[in-house]
Amino acid sequence: MSGAGLLAAIAVLLGAAGAREALRDRLPGIVEIPLAKLPLGISSPALLIAKLAGAFTAALVGIAAAPAAPGRLSILVLAGFPIAGFFAPEAVLARRARRRQRRLLAALPDALDLLAVSAGSGRGPAAGIEQLARAGEGPLAEEMRLTLAELSCGMPMSEALESLRRRVPGSELATLVAAIERSRRFGSPLADQLRRQAASLRTASRRTTEEHAARAAPKIQLVVALILVPSVLLMIAAGLIANAGTLLAGF
Repeated sequence: MSGAGLLAAIAVLLGAAGAREALRDRLPGIVEIPLAKLPLGISSPALLIAKLAGAFTAALVGIAAAPAAPGRLSILVLAGFPIAGFFAPEAVLARRARRRQRRLLAALPDALDLLAVSAGSGRGPAAGIEQLARAGEGPLAEEMRLTLAELSCGMPMSEALESLRRRVPGSELATLVAAIERSRRFGSPLADQLRRQAASLRTASRRTTEEHAARAAPKIQLVVALILVPSVLLMIAAGLIANAGTLLAGF
């Protein structure tokens, strides 16, 4: 493939990858990035400015690279680079949001156990949230600190929990919020509910890890078949060729 064709292929692939990353968060079951309030402290206007700046910068790169592309490939270069530059900031933000969500969910079972101990000792949910906010680290502790700040400002517990549920997508935090609300309203034992949820999350995490390990095995076999085996065969062939005179001396 020529350098121009490679540039065109890169432009198309970057544009497709950026569009896929940006649209992935709008599909069901995937972390959604609301337009009104984006995660990681980034506002919608800032994201829009970053996307426009990315598109403009990539367009300049495309204009510089397009003359090297033969024929209609220059059109792909001109179109692919701005598209990739436009979607790149959102794609990066979506990837960071998914990584943050995974870290938060990984810390949730231990946090539930701590809340269960706090509830079992007769302390209220607010005391457990305060303990998590002050002792923990990572995204979950950050969310708990924000919830604690809202409670300190006089926000009712129900509204603070609803705010937490809106900030963190997914059913895991929604289940926690629902359990705390049931305990507050109806007096149901909170500690047992939290322990059951923690055990369920650990089981789901273990199942996900096993599925990832099962999917990794065929990929490793493919690498062995396509890279390692041919490399070994080439080494054997090189040795045979180098000693061909000795091997064929008796013929």
